[in-house]
Amino acid sequence: MPKLKRIGVLTGGGDAPGLNAVIRAVVKSGVNHGIEVIGLEDSFDGLIEPNRSRVLTAKDVTGILRRGGTILGTVNRGDPFAYPIDTSDGKQDYSERVVDMFHRMGLDALVVIGGDGTLAIANKFAKMGIPLVGVPKTIDNDIVGTTNTFGFDTAVSFATDAIDRLHTTAEAHRRVMVVEVMGRYAGWIALYAGVGGGADSILIPEIPYDITKVAQQIRDRDAWGAYFSIIVVAEGAKPRGGRTSLIQHAGVGRAERLGGAGHSIAAALEELTGKESRTVVLGHLQRGGSPTSFDRVLATRFGGKAVELLLNGEFNRMVAFAPPDISSVPIDDVVGKQRLVPTDFDLVQTARSIGVSFGD
Repeated sequence: MPKLKRIGVLTGGGDAPGLNAVIRAVVKSGVNHGIEVIGLEDSFDGLIEPNRSRVLTAKDVTGILRRGGTILGTVNRGDPFAYPIDTSDGKQDYSERVVDMFHRMGLDALVVIGGDGTLAIANKFAKMGIPLVGVPKTIDNDIVGTTNTFGFDTAVSFATDAIDRLHTTAEAHRRVMVVEVMGRYAGWIALYAGVGGGADSILIPEIPYDITKVAQQIRDRDAWGAYFSIIVVAEGAKPRGGRTSLIQHAGVGRAERLGGAGHSIAAALEELTGKESRTVVLGHLQRGGSPTSFDRVLATRFGGKAVELLLNGEFNRMVAFAPPDISSVPIDDVVGKQRLVPTDFDLVQTARSIGVSFGD
């Protein structure tokens, strides 16, 4: 295949600690192979107008390894194939404009860093002829084909630290503390942070809960002298026979917004147990801050592997962590799927064996 001379890199979807580490690895690896790397701003929006991109040199990415967020910016507002946009050349279909600008900018390939939605969009562009490689990103850790995504370890570490801090105040006041963490449809953060933080109950989307069973565990703890309880709740957790708690339904160009699970559970537990209950919603705090060393290393390995795949002409693939190796899988095998917590997962079984309740 022709030698790569110029590639673009972009970040899409929600931000996650480690994005800058991937960008840094892509730029440094690309430059060391004689490739010019173009940073595309605000996801695929960087391929709408020529002034929304810039050349990235090794100097430009010096010092960003430890930084959260993304130096390129990101957007999270739906499928660009769904609606036309206004451009300097008039109204155009978003997808056609992206392909046109890709060629007009003289790009040979793209590195697309994003979650399931961004990778699904990338897959469509690959089928329109854009050579690209995907890098999986989500703190929820719910992308199939990879054991870990960068950002997950950082989110779990932060949530665990928060739970540690709540233990002392919960014990002092003999309260029930409900900690709501991210996890729309997959409970990986809640499960790992809950076990790591010593939670008494962990409620995840994959296991619908019975609130009366959670309340009974709190009463049982009171009976043997543990007068406080820590309940970790994924935002997408739902009661048996019920629905997830929404604050906004999905619409054109936007996904549904979840919220309120922690507050409703705390209110129900206070009524059922008579114990004072408080709610802490960690929210976007889990996305911010510096990535852990694990995420920095994983993100760097992902970025280096992405450039390697491009150099080898292995397009429309997603880099993946298959411990101890970094491998790749076809993006086609990833899109439209979610990596959920299996109900027989060993950590679920271990949690049950040490007395953690899942409300079932």
